[in-house]
Order: sequence, then C-alpha cells, then structure tokens
Amino acid sequence: MLISLTILMAYLVGAVPFGIIISRIFGIKDIRSEGSGNIGAANVWRVAGYKAAVWVFIADIGKGAVAILMAEAAYNNLNLSFYSLDLFLAICGAAVVIGHIFPVFLKFKGGKGANTTLGVAAALLPIHSLICVAVFLIVLMVTKYVSLGSIIGATVLSLSLAFEKFVLGHAVSNVYLVMTSILTILVIFAHRQNISRMISGNEKVFSFSTKTGNVR
Repeated sequence: MLISLTILMAYLVGAVPFGIIISRIFGIKDIRSEGSGNIGAANVWRVAGYKAAVWVFIADIGKGAVAILMAEAAYNNLNLSFYSLDLFLAICGAAVVIGHIFPVFLKFKGGKGANTTLGVAAALLPIHSLICVAVFLIVLMVTKYVSLGSIIGATVLSLSLAFEKFVLGHAVSNVYLVMTSILTILVIFAHRQNISRMISGNEKVFSFSTKTGNVR
C-alpha cells in the first residue's frame, strides 16, 4: 500500500501544472490558449517572457528531482527489502515524467516531459544529465529548435548509459538503462507534433532576444 502511495505521489508531483500556475502569476490567464498552447517553459517564454519561463524551467526540473528524493526517503523508511532501491527509484522517476506528460489535473494533456526527465536524471545520474544539457544547448544554438534539442538530449541520456555499460564496460544498472529508454520514448512521443512540423518545415525557431520569441 505504501509503495503504491509513493508511486502515486510521484505521479501527482509530476502532474502539477507549473506552466499554467506560474504564467498566471505573470498575467497570462491560460497559457494553453496562447502561443503553441503548450504548458512548458518554451511557450511560457514566448508568451509571458523569460522571467516566467525561468521559474517554469526550474519548477519542472525540480519536480523530477523532488520525486526521486521523496522516493529515496520513503525507501529508507519502509521495509522494502524485496524491492531494490534502483528499481523503486526508476519506477518513481518514470511516474513523475508520466504525470507531467499526462496530468490528471489537465485531462491528461500536459507538457513534453524533457525538463522533468532532466530533473530525474540530475538526481540519479548527474554526470549524464550534464551531458544531456550540453547536447541540448549545442543543438539549440545550431538549429534554433527547442524541440529537436529536447529530443536529442533525451536520446543521448539513454545512449550515454548504454555506451558506458557496453562499450566502456562500467557497472551500470540495467534498471536505469530501461528507465532512461522509457523516458526517451515518452519524450519523443510527446514531441510527435513537433517532429511532424520539422519534417514539413513548419516548426518555428526559438529566439532569446524577445519576449515573444518564436517557439513551440
């Protein structure tokens, strides 16, 4: 029961729509009716400005990390000897990202999951999360596409773990390999419309220079 409750709490943490809450504080009635309609930091930047977007960015990353820390605390205080710590953390990590992408509070229509995935990775795999951030920034600077940077960054997360395990021969938990693969698939799935727009040449680029930078 307590195991299920912890996993549910991780999902509910992920489901908190910080993009809507924070943009409303900055004067946007409903971010879903503005810009691209997404609740993520990129669309908040476009509509409400960088100050609001930074808070959304921090909050969405933070809830991924908080879910992992909450799960770790629960594991240490419960008799979960029949669960490995890695497995329990991985399940809660997946749950918080699923909550962000499919939030019960928004009829299961949420964000893209990239920042929350980064929060999970930062808590569990800090070196790999830094690699992902570096890759994201490089892709963003070269292509101006936030969506492409997010997709490639998430893909690098799972590929870097696989490289470390199968090429370098380091001890890497199979549980984390599976978890990062699932998270990568979720992020790619959430960006499916962006992928279609990039293929058709209709995806708009991101600009740091103005409040209404063209982002989706």
